[in-house]
Amino acid sequence: MKAASVSLLLGVCVLLLSALSVSAVSLSVCPNLQQFFRGSSSVSLNCVDGWTVKRTRGGHTEVCGAAGGFERVDGSSCLLDLSFSSNGSYFCVNRSGQQSDEVSISVSDDSLILEIPALPVRTGSDVTLHCRQKDVDTVAAYFRFNGSNVGSGRKSEHTITNIQQSDEGLYSCSTDTFGSSPQSFLRVRGQHTEIASCLRTSTNLLT
Repeated sequence: MKAASVSLLLGVCVLLLSALSVSAVSLSVCPNLQQFFRGSSSVSLNCVDGWTVKRTRGGHTEVCGAAGGFERVDGSSCLLDLSFSSNGSYFCVNRSGQQSDEVSISVSDDSLILEIPALPVRTGSDVTLHCRQKDVDTVAAYFRFNGSNVGSGRKSEHTITNIQQSDEGLYSCSTDTFGSSPQSFLRVRGQHTEIASCLRTSTNLLT
């Protein structure tokens, strides 16, 4: 019985140490956005040294460098070519199978996207969302949070000030002419949480 208790305690310690190591690792996305128009640009994805970028889509997991438009720069960095179908959840993983939080990226053929951060935002910070029309600058739009309109009428942007956990959820935008953007989930983390910064690779981005 004593041996079983010791074994259980050791197992708990291993799990706690694993959680600590994974919590310190996150995927850097540059530009820090979730939604893009197809063919508009490329996206730089970076993990810390020793971790690899992977994605899941359609029930399958792909490693950076194994699919078209998902090109490896080096062991921990990738470039995502947005002329390809790139919808999916992206994350960092190490050789032990530990993985970071996932970041969702969607590539749209429609007329509107919502400019919303891909990385989590800290409580107490301010975030401004924009609605962008294809081949045009940002447009006045209706902004929605968890399916309900926020604010009154159309506006050029939606700013969330002093963000709290209650602001976490699904956001989208729409116009009378061009319909709605996809929905994206805004993640909120504690004020002292370490969040990856937007890191460009030294290699030229795809154009």
